[in-house]
Parts: sequence; structure tokens; C-alpha cells
Amino acid sequence: MDSFEDVRAHLGGKYKLRDSEPYLISFDLALGEGRRQSLFLAELEGHNQRRYLRISSPIAPLGRLDPGKCLRFNWEQRVGYLALSDLEGEPYLQLCENRPFGGLSVRELDLMLVELGTLADRLEHLMRDGSDVV
Repeated sequence: MDSFEDVRAHLGGKYKLRDSEPYLISFDLALGEGRRQSLFLAELEGHNQRRYLRISSPIAPLGRLDPGKCLRFNWEQRVGYLALSDLEGEPYLQLCENRPFGGLSVRELDLMLVELGTLADRLEHLMRDGSDVV
């Protein structure tokens, strides 16, 4: 996978894309038992003009969540990290992962999508009292 267009071509053949904009793709990952998790993929440019693929999945509104617990969670993670972004004007906790395009294989991408989607779904389940909202 050398470019965002390679990612789009691969995922477009596997999933029904909800968004397919120049630098954004989104779709729902089916996780079984009727659960699904929304995933968003975007192309980013680093400070050295190197291109990265960001995979993110919304978990829950920040609301009353303890930011300290979020930072402790980040410290423990080997894959994925928590970040904050707005979703429809509301601060939302997101699970994210950034990978450089160089050397990114189809297999690695597919594994990363399942791993992040599953973890985001578990976090959403914990933080939203079992709801499957996003």
C-alpha cells in the first residue's frame, strides 16, 4: 500500500464505504452478535512531508470521562491511542492509529482494522453501559 488510493481500492472491494472523499474513507466493521464499529481512514502529511494513514474510531463523548484515565490508558497501549476530536460539534473520544504508507501491507491493514475496531467497540461498550452507538 503506497498511497491512500491503494487503501481506497482495497477497502472498496471489501466494505460498503459510507464516505469516500479525496482524503477520507469511512465504513462500518461488522463484529458479530449484531455489533458494528465505525472506522474512519484519512491521509495525513507529516512535518517531513511523509504520508501517513490514520485509522480512527469514535468511542464516546468526552462528557464526564476522566482525562487522567484516558492518559493512563494511552501509556499502557502498544497499538492505538486515545485522542479527542469533534464529532457533530461535540468533543468525542477516539481510538486512533497512524502508520506510514511505506511498507504498509494489505495483511497489516486488514489486521489493524479488526484490532482497532474490536478494541474501540469494547471501550465503547464499557464507557456507554453496553450501548453500540458508533
